[in-house]
Amino acid sequence: MRDIFNQELKQLGSDLESMANQVATAIERASESLRHSDIVIAEQVIDADERINDLQRDIDDLCVMLLARQQPVAGDLRNVISALRMSQTLERQGDLARHIAAIARGRYPEPPVPEPVLGLILQMADLAVRAGKDVARLVSTRDLDLAATIQADDAQLDALHRQSFQMILDPAHEMSRQQVIDAVLMGRFLERFGDHSTSVARRVAYLVSGASMPGTHDAEDADALHA
Repeated sequence: MRDIFNQELKQLGSDLESMANQVATAIERASESLRHSDIVIAEQVIDADERINDLQRDIDDLCVMLLARQQPVAGDLRNVISALRMSQTLERQGDLARHIAAIARGRYPEPPVPEPVLGLILQMADLAVRAGKDVARLVSTRDLDLAATIQADDAQLDALHRQSFQMILDPAHEMSRQQVIDAVLMGRFLERFGDHSTSVARRVAYLVSGASMPGTHDAEDADALHA
């Protein structure tokens, strides 16, 4: 019975790694579609999000089955609950990548916003791409040093997000109403992507040590407050 449970836990970990890798690819491709005004890449990101959603549902089903049938305790229970929460977070990150790609597609063949606002948004996108790749590695390695790096990088994303508001509101940067809306939305999507990366780091820290990382916040809790 224990051997079967271990195999199912291994499958759960494999599915979670696959999902994290797909999310990392999604945000990287969404960034490319934005940088190059590439409608083909944008549509690929949008289409691929359904595969991320499917995988999240598979993980949820497996977690529920493990909880009901195996009734895990202690470290095993922590493993299943952490996987359940992380899959939900990764699914939200996939949605955010899709939203960014949808903006790039909707404004094709022009970029959604003019320079220098676009340049700042792309800086945020680069940090989000790095966060996505780091999260994919973290899910695989459970490296607590990498978890701390993800948290530090999120602080940079937050700082750029604040800077983006100042730039958008600067009358020296002439923008249409739609461009202002797009700039605000893209900044928000990228900032939330970073917050969700920190949430995964927090979950991994809890999984490994049984304690949360100091100074972290849960992006899902913030989502609930703003719902």
